[in-house]
Amino acid sequence: MKLTTILPLCLSSLAAANYLSGGQTPMAADIDVPGDNPMKYCPAETLDDDILAIDHVDLSPNPPAPGQTLTIEAEGTFAEKIEEGAFVWLTVKYGLIRLIYQKEDLCEQMKQVDTECPLGPGVVKITKDVDIPQQVPPGKYFVQADVYTKDEKKITCLTASISFTRPKIMGF
Repeated sequence: MKLTTILPLCLSSLAAANYLSGGQTPMAADIDVPGDNPMKYCPAETLDDDILAIDHVDLSPNPPAPGQTLTIEAEGTFAEKIEEGAFVWLTVKYGLIRLIYQKEDLCEQMKQVDTECPLGPGVVKITKDVDIPQQVPPGKYFVQADVYTKDEKKITCLTASISFTRPKIMGF
């Protein structure tokens, strides 16, 4: 599976944001990212410190399906400006097999979702169509993105688990 197949899904989520409600936010053990999507905040994540506050991320279809166009709509707010040099540590696993573990330039990757740095401060909205290849191997994929500013301040940390099934052949 190509990095460009998973990244638009992941990075669209990372680029979306909105203000969290006032007061302290609990640790994000199994806290879902708002919207119609399979995303969660990373376990043990304290949302109060995140530069990115996600309002919603909506995927259609949800879950994504091989051979279909995935529409991603996201909105939210960055608390501060994200400049060149921001990065994401991206992990992609297929079952227990780690396919990708690499540091990516966030601003370069944002170009895949038609967005450029600087991002924020303020509201950011993204709408993007992504063609999911028909040849995606069936199985369970896990994606984690730890995102930081150029000064290594945490922007956010998100995970997603997506299962692709084998296509039915002539009704079987």
